[in-house]
Amino acid sequence: MKLGIDLLLADRQLRRRLGGRRLALLAHAASVTRECEHTIDALMGCADLHLESAFGPQHGMRGDKQDNMVESEDYRDPRHGIPVFSLYGAVRFPTAEMLSSFDTLLVDLQDIGTRIYTYVTTLAYVLQACAREDKEVWILDRPNPVGRPVEGSILEEGWESFVGVAPMIMRHGLTLGELGRWLVATLRLDLALNVVAMEGYRPDAGPGYGWPILEYPWINPSPNASSPNMARCFPGTVLFEGTTLSEGRGTTTSLELIGAPDVDFQRLLGRMDALQSDWLQGCCLRPCHFEPTFHKHAGRLCAGVQIHTDTHGYVHQRFRPYRIACLLLKALRLEYPGYPIWRKFAYEYETERLAIDLLSGGDCLRQWVDDPEAEPGDLEQRLRVDEAAWLREREPYLLYS
Repeated sequence: MKLGIDLLLADRQLRRRLGGRRLALLAHAASVTRECEHTIDALMGCADLHLESAFGPQHGMRGDKQDNMVESEDYRDPRHGIPVFSLYGAVRFPTAEMLSSFDTLLVDLQDIGTRIYTYVTTLAYVLQACAREDKEVWILDRPNPVGRPVEGSILEEGWESFVGVAPMIMRHGLTLGELGRWLVATLRLDLALNVVAMEGYRPDAGPGYGWPILEYPWINPSPNASSPNMARCFPGTVLFEGTTLSEGRGTTTSLELIGAPDVDFQRLLGRMDALQSDWLQGCCLRPCHFEPTFHKHAGRLCAGVQIHTDTHGYVHQRFRPYRIACLLLKALRLEYPGYPIWRKFAYEYETERLAIDLLSGGDCLRQWVDDPEAEPGDLEQRLRVDEAAWLREREPYLLYS
């Protein structure tokens, strides 16, 4: 398999199309070649390319911010001396000054296949900005590590935010290049977009089912995205950022486990199994304990559960992390009716709306959890409609069979 960046580096004819143009790069820590060279360094080594600026999304262009929702500043790259503009700091939408630094923007970001991952929003913002200023965009495509399955609800109108920029489903099953094609069409952008598609990418093939195991190294695309297992769990576990339960931040397996110091998770798992056992299939749910070193419940021993997709029991097409997370929240509400589940705090530049609603793309999930009469079948009906609609919606933008 070959990534978009590797194809660009190997193909002089392809690079010739960029000749004489001032280039910028949108990248982050996981933007590396097959030989583990960072994309900015590889491009600067091409005498026929003229890279004059760079952009960094959340967590920075070279990966400088560990915790969530920590802004980065503009700076000059210490190795090459070119300006690096932050799109997660003083601004999130490129300014006119930033846009004046290039003719063509190269985007080389490793996504993890979930709507709320802020690199999706950053991509949408730069596509919009480049369309307005008649700039060209090339997306150097990379794998979606969770493959083709889709799950969740589609973002509802009026619930757009930095963790939901357009009406897509939670687990979308697209590569960033495919997603860029969908965004251009959906946002009706007049934009010259070129996707350098991968060669040999088979998103439905095992054992990686989206991630090319043994071909490319796993490099954290954000500091807490520490493994393919995390990427698979993330469409569900990210919901817990909007709750008082720990999503494992402050541990080495963030967003792979959920817990709290005052909840009996053996009891919750039993209730989940009784409520809707088929939602728990395709993975191993392991009761565990952990003590976060920072973030929620820091320094306190939490009971919890870890989701494992790295065992013989993993079944790619049956694993449904969004439903697992929803069922855990429902079981918590039923077992602990007065438990303060929903966390009220400023989340990703939003101060009024609840984080859980921003994450789920509307208030439907929260209302379902809090309604003692609502059953799993009620949510299942909603999800199936949205999932079927998204499968039809994304079909024209697929690049890989």
